Amino acid sequence: MYDSKIRSRQTDLLMQAILCLQTEDEAYRFFEDLCTIAEIKSLTQRLTVACRLREGVRYQDIAHETGASTATISRVNRAKSYGAEGYDLILDRLAGKGLLAPRADNGQKD
Repeated sequence: MYDSKIRSRQTDLLMQAILCLQTEDEAYRFFEDLCTIAEIKSLTQRLTVACRLREGVRYQDIAHETGASTATISRVNRAKSYGAEGYDLILDRLAGKGLLAPRADNGQKD
């Protein structure tokens, strides 16, 4: 089992709630109730930044395209390189479903 820095009984319940979602519609409903619009947009922006970093896009181009600050891009890149490997896990699964292109680095971790 992964030893998370944020694990608690409350976060376990949140993760189990997310795992109960069965459709995209259910996910929209849950996250619209759970998060503010700004929080959802921020999460969306970070995921988009992770996708673009995976494709090898330059920081400046990502910032222009997404509106993310270079600090946010750097934070996402640091998490991709030294974090819990959550971005890579999800991006690989999305690519496996044909929703994203494969890694620009041919699967090699930074």
